Amino acid sequence: MSPEVLGLVMIMLMVVAILIGFPTAFTLMSLGVTFGFLGMGFNVFDLVVLRTFFVMQNEVLVAIPLFLFMGYLIERAGILDELFHAVRVMFGWLPGSLAVATLATGTVFATATGIVGASVTLLSLLAFPQMMKAKYEKTFSAGAIAASGTLGILIPPSVLLILYGFVAGVSVPRLYAGAFLPGFSLAGLYLGYIVVRAIVRPKDAPKVPKEMREKLPPSATLLLIVRGFVPITALILFVMGAIFLGLATPSEGAAIGALGGVLLAAGHRRLSFPMVRESVFLTVRAAAMVGWLLVGSSIFAAVFARLGGSAVISTFVTGLNLSPEGFFWVAQFLIFVLGWPLEWTEITIIFMPLFLPLLAQYHQRFPDNIATDPFFFGIMAALNQQTSFLSPPVAMSAFYMKGVVGKAITLNQIFMGMYPFMAIQLLAMGVLWLVPWLAYGPADAVFGASFR
Repeated sequence: MSPEVLGLVMIMLMVVAILIGFPTAFTLMSLGVTFGFLGMGFNVFDLVVLRTFFVMQNEVLVAIPLFLFMGYLIERAGILDELFHAVRVMFGWLPGSLAVATLATGTVFATATGIVGASVTLLSLLAFPQMMKAKYEKTFSAGAIAASGTLGILIPPSVLLILYGFVAGVSVPRLYAGAFLPGFSLAGLYLGYIVVRAIVRPKDAPKVPKEMREKLPPSATLLLIVRGFVPITALILFVMGAIFLGLATPSEGAAIGALGGVLLAAGHRRLSFPMVRESVFLTVRAAAMVGWLLVGSSIFAAVFARLGGSAVISTFVTGLNLSPEGFFWVAQFLIFVLGWPLEWTEITIIFMPLFLPLLAQYHQRFPDNIATDPFFFGIMAALNQQTSFLSPPVAMSAFYMKGVVGKAITLNQIFMGMYPFMAIQLLAMGVLWLVPWLAYGPADAVFGASFR
């Protein structure tokens, strides 16, 4: 069997194994070593060592466990509860105020951590019972919660963008700057839809009953906002500002954020050894999963390239004579479809390395086309994977929420609530394509003009 055929068989077995449910990282490593030995002999073991150390020596990846630790500390300390409480009081005057408060809380928490599962779970615990008491329509409530919880995929400090920066060789701070306006513009589109629907169909989002409204004196309201909203927002602005302005690397900014999370927990008098221990355990578990995925993917991709599999795919795509725009959208469609059975970590770490060499070939031929720019491709891919997270039949947000609320709502009702927000996501992708300045403007302003 030729090396090229071995490579194609390897990638087909990888897809089948992942869909069956085998552990992704160890599937990648075992397939890489096995097929590498068949095609390269004992040289594969040298390659395994080199790729493992290549991943371990990347300093940018240090930001992942630090940002995760910051997010878990904020979550375990109950700071998100106070944030939701404060935001609910702040936006109580708006139509659909509970859904607006859910969106605002999800947006702030997204900027504190990229933990999508934790965001959807916590928002389901905090907001869904409140919405049911206020007689909100179930599908509308579910859609608002699921969509708000996925904003951490795109809004910095997105872990996805750190991983993409690693596999694509793109500056993570530049990606953060590029994702800033698209992320918050998307949150703004969500807000517009929620408010308009609450006005047009008040039965879906009725005003909060008098018995549920909090009657606080101005001083107590101000204290609630200062305690629940200001500290976490200030920490996020400080961390992101330090990274954007070049005062700190992503890893240094993440370290500042982790320290800030400890200080926030202490300031709320909730810092305890059991809480820190649990946060460390959750961080290590999540970071280890990502780390092993990176190692496995690096080994798999290197073996696949050495066997000539990448050359076969490149030749096939080149033979299609796609325009840069055609390749861009075909790749984005494949990423969207992959988002049904796979997590965004697996898509970014495993399949992005297959698209990026082809993107580089187009970039050599069309250097001034945004469709060939790995920076713009990464921002669109993050927005695309967030869309996939909200798209049935395997919308992960729906299953996170269902696991929390139980029999109070069906999966089909959650899916129905997601459809309008999924449409907003597709609209946002179209707007970003037509107005690429949303990504390039902040990035160029902070880091200088790009290749264009």
